[in-house]
Amino acid sequence: MNSPQSVTRVIHILETLCASNEPVSLAQLSRSLKAPKSSLAALLRGLAQADFVAHTDGAWRLGPRAFGLGSALLQARRRLQSSDLIRAGMRRLADRSGETVLFAVADIDADELTYVDVIESRNAVRFAVSVGDRRPLYCTAGGRALLAAAPPAQVRAYLRRLRPRSLTRSTETDKRLLARIIEQVRAVGVAQTIDQAADGASGTAAVVRDASGTALGALIVAAPTSRLQSTRDELARLVREEAAAVSATLGYRAVGE
Repeated sequence: MNSPQSVTRVIHILETLCASNEPVSLAQLSRSLKAPKSSLAALLRGLAQADFVAHTDGAWRLGPRAFGLGSALLQARRRLQSSDLIRAGMRRLADRSGETVLFAVADIDADELTYVDVIESRNAVRFAVSVGDRRPLYCTAGGRALLAAAPPAQVRAYLRRLRPRSLTRSTETDKRLLARIIEQVRAVGVAQTIDQAADGASGTAAVVRDASGTALGALIVAAPTSRLQSTRDELARLVREEAAAVSATLGYRAVGE
């Protein structure tokens, strides 16, 4: 029952039922899979106990667990495809900007973002961060971009509970001013910070959206502040363009397109 042949037969049973528009009899399965009825019957009973198949009027069809698995596999495939497309956009942005490129996702309820992918700059002096590192939302370019993409009520709730602290001499902690900054980011589509979360580190960020318009995360260029002075406007353009390009490959269409 636990042999590799049994595993293969289980897969073939599910594939056969999936391909059929009608319930399939044990005899039909036996002929199709060239397997003994006795062996298939034992496997079908086990699958039925787990709700992967169901017995109806002397024939077999897919059960509710099979459809749940199919939905989960489809979602996983979409996530993998999205990750590949986002990674490709990160590489393009790293090549165009020459700086470190990050992708971050938000946990607004936890008031933080998490860096989930990084392509480091080849410059000797560069911004360095590790996958899995977490940062506050209010003082990072990625965090402000993600807040700007969130529903206004969620942002208001975030600001009400926020207790900002100064991480550098430049960190903005005035919540009324932070609210205005988030509104401005929402209007222009890109966030930029200078020495807000760490001295000498600056960020430029825009959100990536999927086909439903949901913000998947923030595409970020992180650079030493010393290099940002002469390239700030150019980096804003590059990040906005690349975030829009990645979003388009994921099926997002802006209003009016």
